[in-house]
Amino acid sequence: MSLTQFHVPTIDISPYVGHGTEESRRAVASDLDYACSAVGFMSITGHGIPESVLDGLRRAIDGFFALNPADKASYIMPPDVNRGYTAPKSESLSLSLGVESATRMNDFFEAFNVGTGDGVDNVWPAVDGFVDAVETYFAHAARVARTLTQIFADALGLAPDFFESITNNSLDTLRMNNYALPPGEIELDGELDGMGEHTDYGLVTVLWADQVAGLQVVGSDLRWHDVSPADDAVLINLGDLTARLTNDRWLSTLHRVRPPVVDGNIVRRRSVAFFHDGNLDATIAPLDSCVEPGEALHYEPVTVAEHIAAKLAGSRGGKSNTTATREAARARAAIPALR
Repeated sequence: MSLTQFHVPTIDISPYVGHGTEESRRAVASDLDYACSAVGFMSITGHGIPESVLDGLRRAIDGFFALNPADKASYIMPPDVNRGYTAPKSESLSLSLGVESATRMNDFFEAFNVGTGDGVDNVWPAVDGFVDAVETYFAHAARVARTLTQIFADALGLAPDFFESITNNSLDTLRMNNYALPPGEIELDGELDGMGEHTDYGLVTVLWADQVAGLQVVGSDLRWHDVSPADDAVLINLGDLTARLTNDRWLSTLHRVRPPVVDGNIVRRRSVAFFHDGNLDATIAPLDSCVEPGEALHYEPVTVAEHIAAKLAGSRGGKSNTTATREAARARAAIPALR
């Protein structure tokens, strides 16, 4: 397949989840290397997350987002605290790249965040079963993320414990997103963005999503392509820190969410993103093995804490990120081609 063709591969990672042979694991690592190089997105099957866990997660999401606006607003945290509730139109993810949203509007999604690794306490909503369901899914998503970094190490020819050394106290965040805004509450003064153009911040993202149109990814042709998870799959995409580690051998792919609007009504869409970002004090720089002789280094060393703080100051604080120059260049190249 030509790298100019857009395709999100589906990869069965069960050889790494169960007891696969060395040959079957090599095949998975090879397929993942291709997906990370060509697209930066993939559908993963064989992940081992039980359907009962996903059912519980869906009930938890529905229970929280069904609360009235005042109750949800009581869980809003300061912009520098990446926890709790995010109200519609209070974030602009494109600013995490240092670029203004193409629609000149903040994003219309609402979200609820929990996490670990930064010493910040979670806030938990008073919704029956929410804590148990979310913590159970969090543990499974964390397991999948760490399985993937094990495959990353094999695909990149690194020591088996390489990622463990930079993720043993990882900043991990679970973001539950809802795009079902009530009809009649939205007055559009431009094109609707459910979630603006952005790249993810950390090492790897594990994304559960409804099979509802909306997620779009920029391909090598600088066009936006619709992406939905395969049956029984979760979507995986790389973040900026993995692109930095690999000196852009692997892609942190630009993506956005465009919730469908039909006759003024927004079709329900939910997603849950688990962001596996690494230890806050870990320094991320291009790996020697990923830099060809004579090739320039695309990135200066940065700690996970420095990188994440700059990205969040953009998306949550409204302060344009001036450090994401390569990511911003990709956004500026893609947006005029389609708008």
